[in-house]
Formats: sequence, structure tokens, C-alpha cells
Amino acid sequence: MLRRGDDRREERREERGPGGGGKHHYQMRENLISIGDDFWIEDESGRRAYKVDGKAVRVRNTLVIEDASGRPVCQIQERMARVRDTMEIEGPNGGTMATVKKAMITPVRERWVVNVEGGPDMDVQGNILDHEYRIGNVAEVSKKWFRIRDTYGVEIEPGQNDALILAVAVCIDQMAR
Repeated sequence: MLRRGDDRREERREERGPGGGGKHHYQMRENLISIGDDFWIEDESGRRAYKVDGKAVRVRNTLVIEDASGRPVCQIQERMARVRDTMEIEGPNGGTMATVKKAMITPVRERWVVNVEGGPDMDVQGNILDHEYRIGNVAEVSKKWFRIRDTYGVEIEPGQNDALILAVAVCIDQMAR
């Protein structure tokens, strides 16, 4: 018996061909989380890959992303004292991995910039509210891949830090609301 969305996942696998091109695929929920809530990010097989834990005991909005075994892989903090919307992604040791900033509003679409520590910055462009956008050249976000309401997919190129890219998608979802 197929779960909802499994048929579309199978269609996408067939479209990509054998091996899936090495890309990693995850299923996310829209309007992901309220502080104090938790949810799971699933891989393309429907297995729980990462847990997003909304810590309600902090003064600032804090989300902790854990791997499937419960080990923290990164933490997202909203930065309040900034002119533009900004969220910081920290690694498990507390060091900054990336900063996600809402860029100036362009006439047609919203745009974000991801400043990655020790790596190239990434522009995030596309239709953010409809979850149809690209994160640099490393990931694509789309609702077209799932028929389940309030669900979208994140397709990540091989060799990327999946947890970081998923954290960027969580930040954008939080800031776009």
C-alpha cells in the first residue's frame, strides 16, 4: 500500500533515471514550526532524516536540527537587532555556519542571500511564497513534487552539507511568513 506522495516520489525517481543522479531529496512541511513544536524532515524513502526541535525556553526564537539519532547538527537563531530580517545558523559547536538575510525586495520576486562561513555565498531566488525557488546552484525547492497539501521538496546536489541546506530552507520558510 502506497502512502500519499509515494506515487509521486516513484515518478520522480523514474524521471531521474537509475541512481537518481546522486541528488538527495527531502520532504518538508510549509509553515514548518511554531516555537515549542517539533517536526521531522523525511528523505525520499519516507524515513525520518532530521528532526527540527523548536526550543520554547529561549528568549529568542531558536530551532535545533538533529540527525535521526538525536544528535544536534545545527541551530537556527533569529537575530532581532538587525534592520533586515536575519537568521543565523550555528554548528553543533556554536560556531556560525551561515547567515540568512532577506535582501532588498526586487520588483518581481523576493530574494535572500546566504553568507556561508568559509564558503561561497549563495543567492536564493524564485517564488518564495509558493516554494518554487533555488538556493544558489546547490539546491532546488519545489511543491510540484508532492501532491500532499502544505508539503514541499528540497533537492540537494551531491557533496553538499544537507543539514545546512535544509536549515537554510527552514530559515526562509520562517522569515517568509
